[in-house]
Amino acid sequence: MRYRLTFITGAAVGYVLGARAGRERYEELRKGAQRVAHNPAVRNTAETAAVNGRAMAGRALGKVGERLPGSVTSRIRSLREQRMGDEDDWGTSNT
Repeated sequence: MRYRLTFITGAAVGYVLGARAGRERYEELRKGAQRVAHNPAVRNTAETAAVNGRAMAGRALGKVGERLPGSVTSRIRSLREQRMGDEDDWGTSNT
């Protein structure tokens, strides 16, 4: 009950402070977030992390796949093949 009360209090305080800040502050925060998201260094880091994550997932699948039933392994492979041509959320190639 204490955690629920703390959460509700935090949400109420956040709402009040957000309402007082108004639309101008919201727009400032949104523009700042967009500048960060469109920064080439941030985009390159995110793409590198995505590529490394996919490589690690592939290696993990190789090790775990030996212990999974054949139907599960084939389903995972088919899902990976479907995904290979798509672009990721950042609009970069899936290489």
